[in-house]
Amino acid sequence: MEPIIEVKNLVKTFDSRGKKITAVNDVSFNVFKGEIFGMIGPNGAGKSTTFSMLTTLTKPTSGSIKISGFDALKQNDKIRPIIGIVSQKLSLYLLLTARESKV
Repeated sequence: MEPIIEVKNLVKTFDSRGKKITAVNDVSFNVFKGEIFGMIGPNGAGKSTTFSMLTTLTKPTSGSIKISGFDALKQNDKIRPIIGIVSQKLSLYLLLTARESKV
């Protein structure tokens, strides 16, 4: 059985005031059809950054992500229509309609 989500050696680093910060360090996992998947961990563990990369909103520094066989770096236009996420934060653009705020 092929995974619906396939993450291999995912890394995300940021530059903050000239200092390199690693938010996600060599994360790998698979999610298969029918599974319910979530991530838990302390603040600053990289959960939100990982989901931001899975939803194609942020590009990884290195590693690979496949969603339903589509490469997240090269085929994000194929991935966005088939995924969904419920964030803990309210993320609305108050001046846009729902149709206008599509990513």
